[in-house]
Amino acid sequence: MPYTPSGFFCDRLIRERERRDGEGSLNKPLRFNGQDFNTLRQECLQRKSLFEDDSFPATVESLGFKELGHKSNKVKNIVWKRPKEICENPQFIVGGASRTDICQGDLGDCWLLAAIACLTLNEKLLYRVVPQEQSFSEGYGGIFHFQFWRYGDWVDVVIDDRIPTFNNQLVFTKSAERNEFWSALLEKAYAKLHGSYEALKGGNTTEAMEDFTGGVTEFYEMKEAPKELYKIMKKALERGSLMGCSIDSLVPARFETRTVTGLVKGHAYSVTAVEEHKESKVRLVRLRNPWGQVEWNGPWSDNSKEWATLSKSEKEKLQHQSAEDGEFWMSFEDFKKNYTKIEICNLTPDALEDDKIHKWTVSVNEGRWVRGCSAGGCRNYPDTFWTNPQYRLRLLEEDDDPEDNEVGCTFVVALMQKNRRKERKMGANLFTIGFAIYEVSSSMHGNKQHMQKDFFLFNSSKARCKSYINLREVTQRFRLSPGEYVIVPSTYEPHQEGEFILRVFSEKRNTSDEEDQQFRTIFQEIAGEVKCRQVSILRKADGAAVVLAAGIFQHYNADQSGSINSYEMRNAVNDAGFRLNNQLYDIITMRYANESMNIDFDSFISCLVRLEAMFRAFQAFDQDGDGTIRLSVLEVRTPTT
Repeated sequence: MPYTPSGFFCDRLIRERERRDGEGSLNKPLRFNGQDFNTLRQECLQRKSLFEDDSFPATVESLGFKELGHKSNKVKNIVWKRPKEICENPQFIVGGASRTDICQGDLGDCWLLAAIACLTLNEKLLYRVVPQEQSFSEGYGGIFHFQFWRYGDWVDVVIDDRIPTFNNQLVFTKSAERNEFWSALLEKAYAKLHGSYEALKGGNTTEAMEDFTGGVTEFYEMKEAPKELYKIMKKALERGSLMGCSIDSLVPARFETRTVTGLVKGHAYSVTAVEEHKESKVRLVRLRNPWGQVEWNGPWSDNSKEWATLSKSEKEKLQHQSAEDGEFWMSFEDFKKNYTKIEICNLTPDALEDDKIHKWTVSVNEGRWVRGCSAGGCRNYPDTFWTNPQYRLRLLEEDDDPEDNEVGCTFVVALMQKNRRKERKMGANLFTIGFAIYEVSSSMHGNKQHMQKDFFLFNSSKARCKSYINLREVTQRFRLSPGEYVIVPSTYEPHQEGEFILRVFSEKRNTSDEEDQQFRTIFQEIAGEVKCRQVSILRKADGAAVVLAAGIFQHYNADQSGSINSYEMRNAVNDAGFRLNNQLYDIITMRYANESMNIDFDSFISCLVRLEAMFRAFQAFDQDGDGTIRLSVLEVRTPTT
C-alpha cells in the first residue's frame, strides 16, 4: 500500500492543505494550471470537438528552448498529430501496461523512462499515476490526465493528445506496440509539468521515482555497498519500492557509450527483479535498458550457456526470453562489478535490512534561500552560514529494535531544491546543496530563537550529509540520541536564491519545526511580533528613537562604510526590539538592500519606522491582547513609508 505519512506536519503548506479539506492529497489532487479534467472533457463532448490545450500548445515553445527551440533544425519537420492520425485503432493501454511499453526516442530522458519501467511493476502505483478510465473510444474528447507528486502536493495534469511526430513516427517515447499510447502521453504530461520536452533532458532516475510516489530515495555506491545489499534489493522490490542503477562515465563527453559487454555508461537502467536460483544458489538480477534494445552479453544474458542448466519450469518462473527487448539477466556478482551505483525509492523509509515493517512519521517544511538575507552558504562561510533557514528537530523516543545494539533514534533527512528543471530555459541549473545537524544543549531546549553566529563558531555539527552535491535532492539516514537538534540546509556557495522543501522521516515520534512556527495567524506570518511584548524604541520621543537607532546601526557598521551588510539586518532589527519571522526578513532584504546587499542608514530608519507603524496599527486592533485580530476588507490598509 502507498505510504500515508502520519505525525507532526508543521509547514505552512501543510496547514493550508488541512484548511482546504485535503486538497493536494492523493484523493484530492491539485489541478495543475487550474484545469479540471472532468469539466474540460464534458465541455468537449458537448461541443463535439477535441480538446486543445492552450497552456501547453502544439508549438515549438512546448518542444523546447535551445536544442529544440525556434533556431533548431531538429524541429522544422516535426508535426503534432493525434493518435487517430498516426495509426488505425489507437489504444491507451494494450494488454496491460508493462515495461516493454517504454522505448526511448530522440530525447535524453532515459532517467524518466527507467522510472516508468519500474512503475509498471506495481499496478497500484501505476494506476495512481496513470488513471485507467481513459480511452480513444468511449468518452473520447482528445483529453487525458496524469497525476504526480510535486514538492509535497499531488497534482493532476491535463493534456491534449497531440504528440510530436516525424514521418508519422513518434519523435519521443513510444511503445513496442505501434497503436499503444499511454507512455507517450505520460511523457507529455511530465513535460508539461516542467515547461517543455527539452526540460526533461538529463536527470536522475530518483527524481521521477519520487514524483511518481512521494517516496524518499537512498543511494548506495557499489564500492561502499553494505554486505546485505542483495537482501536489501530483494526486500525493496517486495515492498513496492522503485529501483534504478547506472554506470558512471568518468569522461562527460563519453556519456551513453557502449562497452564491449553491451552495457552503456552514463545511462539509467531499471532493476525489475531479484531472484535466487534454488538449485545452483546463483543470485540473479534482472535489468532493463530504456532504449528497448542493447543488452548485456555476458553470463546469464539471453542466449548464454548458463540457461541450459535450468529446467523449463525454472526458465518460465524467471520469465526468460531470448529477445532484443532491452531486458536481461545477470548474476548479482557481475551486477556489483559492472554498475557504479543503485538508487532505491522507498514508499516508506522502512529499514530494509530487517524483516519488520515500521511505521514512520514525516515532517515537511517549506523554505527558501534569499540573497543577502538567508542564503548563507555552507559552513566554509562562517560570517553568513548562521543566516540560513534553521529547523528544530526533537527526537523523543529510541528505536524499538536497534541495529548492532546501538541505541538512538533513526531518521532520514531529505533536502530537495524546487523548480530548477522548469527554470532551465532561463539559465537555471541545479545548486550544489547539503545540510548539517547541530545538537542544542539542554539549557536551550524550548528556545526557538534563530541560532546566532557564535553558536556555529563554537559548536561542531553532530551529523551532516556525506557531501554537498548538485542533485535535486540530498538524502541521508542517521541515528542520534534523543534530544533537540537544529538542521541547517544550505547551498554550497552563499548568495544563491532558491526554494526548497526539507522532509524528516523518523521511525519513532519526533517534532520538527521551523524557527518561526509559532507565527500561525495571517498577520504573524507576515509581520511577526514585538520582542517580549515590550514597546520598541520608536515608541519613545522621535529624537531619542533616532539616537538609539543610530547607535544600533553604528554597532553593525564596523567598517565605517556607512552601511550594514544585509545579513546583519536580522540582528539589528532584533536589537531594535522586533522579533520577526523569516518571511519578513526576506521582504526587508529585497525592499531595502542595494545591489551589493548593503543597507544604508536612511533605509535602516525607514525600515524601523515602517515596522513600528505596522505593529502600532496591529495593537490598536488587538484590543483583547490575544495576538490575533480580525479585519474587514475596508479596514485593511497598506502602510507607506
